[in-house]
Amino acid sequence: MPNLRKLLFPFSVLYRAVTGIRNNLYDHEILKSESYELPVIAVGNLNMGGTGKSPMIEYLLKMLAENNKVATLSRGYKRESKGFQLVEIADPATKSGDEPLQFKNKFPKAIVAVDANRREGIAELLKFDPDVILLDDAFQHRKVKAGMYILLTAYGDLYTDDLLLPAGNLRESSIGAARAQIIIVTKCPSDLSDSEMEKIRQKLRPDSGQQVYFTSIRYSENIFSAREERTLNGLTNDFVLVTGIANPKPLIDYLESKEISLKHHKFSDHHSFSEREIELLRAEKNILTTEKDYMRLKDRLPAARLFYLPIEVKFLGDGESSLRQKVESFINKK
Repeated sequence: MPNLRKLLFPFSVLYRAVTGIRNNLYDHEILKSESYELPVIAVGNLNMGGTGKSPMIEYLLKMLAENNKVATLSRGYKRESKGFQLVEIADPATKSGDEPLQFKNKFPKAIVAVDANRREGIAELLKFDPDVILLDDAFQHRKVKAGMYILLTAYGDLYTDDLLLPAGNLRESSIGAARAQIIIVTKCPSDLSDSEMEKIRQKLRPDSGQQVYFTSIRYSENIFSAREERTLNGLTNDFVLVTGIANPKPLIDYLESKEISLKHHKFSDHHSFSEREIELLRAEKNILTTEKDYMRLKDRLPAARLFYLPIEVKFLGDGESSLRQKVESFINKK
């Protein structure tokens, strides 16, 4: 398939021209971007999906909620509702989307909202007087100008190694990375060496004002249902794995490192489960899934038999303290 996609390269050239013209119009303020007095932090990527935006939003929520009234705004991908929606803990995923519902359940004090129109969504959030707004997957939303941009790129799938759509998976040229103040290489091996980090920095070619950080995924040692907590070590073959995420390989690798091998029902990212699929899953004794998928399945499968495995971001080296300092400095200046 990748080789066949390269046949589409002429269309990628056209796509580059269109996106390049659009970005130039915004860069030269011919098309207007809305700026804001309060701190707005946008988290996004150049690639299509799979870079770990949700864990990064959760990391920022956890960090900032200590001393700030934090709001998040997402598109609410594949939700059935329209326009601006405040997300409540008891909402179905069909109303808000799985990831925003996950944010609200993990950080109930945060103001969590969805709106495909980021300008209108921010205007609504301002009525709640937040101290800072986090924009989820908003790197290409040029109608809004965030004060800080955090760009994510996955280890082993760097944007500098990719092609534009449709031949590759880039939403825009890698030139767009220049808008970011912070670049984070996600999903790295936890033992990534300093020399490997330096090789990646050289490939990314950051500007003098850009800081590059490296993170890995840290999985929990326990799994959770609505009713109980179990250790992974106690997982038996009466479980099956269900995923509807962009790249389940890191999860599978982690389970295999624990000598856990499960039958795997693999679905596309943000998959909308049909009634027939739900019936097939109901026939399984126990199900292990991701936090995101849990939000879409928890109202449709028996609570006692549906478990999820939490993940979180882990910074490598001294990146965590450095990032915290930069983000807090940005907020305090605002």
